[in-house]
Amino acid sequence: MKILFPLFAIGALLLGTNIAEAKITRVVEKTFAVQPGGNLKASTQGGDITIRTADTPQVHVQVKQVVRASSEQEADEILEKLTLTLEQTGNDVTAEAKYEKRGPGTWFGNWPPVSVSFVITVPTSYNLNLGTSGGDIGVASLKGNVRARTSGGDLEFARIDGDIDAGTSGGDITLLEGTARARLTTSGGDISVDRAGGLTEVSTSGGDIELKSVAQLVSASTSGGDVHAVITGPIAQDALLSTSGGQVRVEIAKDTGFHLDASTSGGDVRADGITITIEKGGSGKSRLMGAVNGGGPRLKLRSSGGDIKVTSR
Repeated sequence: MKILFPLFAIGALLLGTNIAEAKITRVVEKTFAVQPGGNLKASTQGGDITIRTADTPQVHVQVKQVVRASSEQEADEILEKLTLTLEQTGNDVTAEAKYEKRGPGTWFGNWPPVSVSFVITVPTSYNLNLGTSGGDIGVASLKGNVRARTSGGDLEFARIDGDIDAGTSGGDITLLEGTARARLTTSGGDISVDRAGGLTEVSTSGGDIELKSVAQLVSASTSGGDVHAVITGPIAQDALLSTSGGQVRVEIAKDTGFHLDASTSGGDVRADGITITIEKGGSGKSRLMGAVNGGGPRLKLRSSGGDIKVTSR
């Protein structure tokens, strides 16, 4: 038994490797004539969704099917159990890939045995509803609203002129530029925003938050990282920045009026370059509260495990 077990383990490992490497790719394409302003619904299991835009009155869908099979015949048999829907209703397009539920004797290995990814080109002005259970989602420049969900991948958005509602359970979120409302949530990654012009809400349970330029910050919270935000516009509503395991750093325009409410359980609060009428605490202490430049909406900063720093730009 001492000899057979290692041999069995090595054999199983080699078999798993051969199965993993046996992949057959099939590509399906379809084009729909549409007008700007329509809606795209795209969902898949185990694959990525990539959205591109073009100044053309059409939606072009490219479907890449990667099948774990050792022969073309086996791939055909697997794909018979895949439901692929590519259809149009009025000005809207649906692209969905669903595989049958896991059956008896299929508890080991990856499921489903086929990964379906979409590369879809839509008109520049179009709205998106995207979902994948195991891949990444990326959207290029778009004039429209975006809703995106993934259970195991990253989300990346270029310039979006429309509302964004995006969430992932296991990846990072990157927004290069958004001009409308943005709501970004992740349970296991970092959030990075280069520029956000609309109301912005971001949260993560396990990463850092980096907001390089945000005009209308509503909230930024993390349970396991640092928060850094550069607020470029006037504070028009109450805002909250919080972390349970890191630091909070805020940079704000010199003449901005607001009411500062900063408190930390594991560090100091420091304010540099701002004019504040202190009501409670003080700079260098665990709490600092007071009116800045005559006061205004409340800027609430909280940390349970690090320092808080507020500076002017």
